Amino acid sequence: MAGHAVGWPIPRGGSQSISDGLARLLRSHGGTIETGAPVEEIENLPAARAVLFDVSPRQLVRIAARRLPASYLRKLQGYRAGPGVFKIDWALAGPIPWRDADCGLAGTLHLGGALEEIEAGERAAWTGVDSEKPFVLLAQPSLFDSSRAPAGRHTGWAYCHVPNGSARDMTEAIEAQVERFAPGFRDLILARHTKNTAQLEQSNANLVGGDIGGGSNDLRQLLMRPVLAPDPYRTPASGIYLCSASTPPGGGVHGMCGYHAARSALKNTFGLPLQ
Repeated sequence: MAGHAVGWPIPRGGSQSISDGLARLLRSHGGTIETGAPVEEIENLPAARAVLFDVSPRQLVRIAARRLPASYLRKLQGYRAGPGVFKIDWALAGPIPWRDADCGLAGTLHLGGALEEIEAGERAAWTGVDSEKPFVLLAQPSLFDSSRAPAGRHTGWAYCHVPNGSARDMTEAIEAQVERFAPGFRDLILARHTKNTAQLEQSNANLVGGDIGGGSNDLRQLLMRPVLAPDPYRTPASGIYLCSASTPPGGGVHGMCGYHAARSALKNTFGLPLQ
């Protein structure tokens, strides 16, 4: 709601700059980061009083099954993924030629027709059908960040929801929606890069079936994320916590899942009083 009310922030230099900033902060406090070391089971990790897992429930089951009670594992296994997404990145010869010039003032746009069309497109993804007129989320960061493209050129990206695990190429459907509101858009495309649901999950195992939201956001899983508990970040196993978008408040670039999980660990494992 805040994004719609005041605009969606765009990090200068790309989203990687957010990760780089977090890494610098961690290292400034003496932390270390190790990459290229897949954790197949919890025994792969060094001894620690607390471990916070930024993974999906499916991944936690695979990694920590030996440490978690069967009843809790069954609940995690019942956690449902939401629709997947199909994503396109574009290199463009110029800014997107929106029919409505005000669209050129927004970093992020939501493209769709009348409410009935948007509703039908989103319902299709939930019911296992690929929409011919998908609801498209589109960003045009180079309008506001010159580091995103060479002088005189631009970049953009967009995605639409598809059924979880869908293998359909939605390039034509997405670009048709953009062309509908920005005639001449296709003529500006210099290159494109696409990712379907399988490719998204391959790049990040947490994106189950291409679901970028950490699990379905239906009414049940707004309350049971991933289980119904006063402290959903704390698992029944001592020192094991879940801090991914599969915990409240869900997906988004806000860091609140990790914040609340860290507070739970400080309180329950380290016994620190919290204000």
